[in-house]
Amino acid sequence: MPSPILGAQALVPTDQTLIDMFRVLEFACRALFSPRAPLSVRMSSTGVYKKGILADKVAVITGSTHGIGFAIAQRLARDGAHVVVSSRKQQNVDRAVAILKEEGLSVRGMMCHVGKAEDRNRLVTMVADYYGGVDILVCAAGVNPLVGSTLGASEQVWDKILDVNVKSPALLLGQLLPHMEKRGKCSVILVSSVAAYFPVSLLGPYNISKTALLGLTKTLAVELAPKGIRVNCLVPGLIKTPFSNVVQEEDMITQIKKLHGMQRIGQPEDCAGIVSFLCSPDSSYITGENIVVAGFSPKL
Repeated sequence: MPSPILGAQALVPTDQTLIDMFRVLEFACRALFSPRAPLSVRMSSTGVYKKGILADKVAVITGSTHGIGFAIAQRLARDGAHVVVSSRKQQNVDRAVAILKEEGLSVRGMMCHVGKAEDRNRLVTMVADYYGGVDILVCAAGVNPLVGSTLGASEQVWDKILDVNVKSPALLLGQLLPHMEKRGKCSVILVSSVAAYFPVSLLGPYNISKTALLGLTKTLAVELAPKGIRVNCLVPGLIKTPFSNVVQEEDMITQIKKLHGMQRIGQPEDCAGIVSFLCSPDSSYITGENIVVAGFSPKL
């Protein structure tokens, strides 16, 4: 029968055992105390590890060289998407592409006036030829050539606002649809405005065009759901961009801050995260929603 002392000695670890124990402890400490990678580089809701939540998706964003559109393009690219930016002026496209490329992001650009059929055709052809398909369409382009009475607006003003703000998203989506259907699980984001819920008296036709986008979202969501394409709408409040300068008078800003309770005006980046979410697998059961990003809610 072995002595108690010899039995105790038999439990003393060898040098190799100690080395193995220290290796296990070192691995555990690293796992517990090292900075965690962001969710986008760890795991999506589908359980698949990726470089980013939108890795290798192709995203076309109109009106994306400044303001909300640019912030969305930048966020989608940072989340792994190959982004195509566009706007009416070539110098703005060149500037936006240069900024995004400086970050090492995957981006191409093209001048495109979405109200012109020939420009939309060129954009669709370029995207199809270069990428072979589209996963995401964000329609952020918008115009407002009038500050004044709704009933005083000329027919030319009405045509321009409705052509760019309402018709062009539907027409561009129709052209891109064959290139989206073959990809499956695609996402479309229209960009409306909180003016659809709270009309600004001096922006009559613009208010109406943005209200129309809420209905367009609902209709397209129903039509395209069987094709695996989700359609949602971003509804920004007052966001600090050159486009919104017309309504950023001091008295109005003071009143808006009181309404918000958040005591600040929104920034373009406030709109970008929700769009990335709506384009990601994490929102795979969300469609037909008009989502307000305004610092308050105009709805129940």
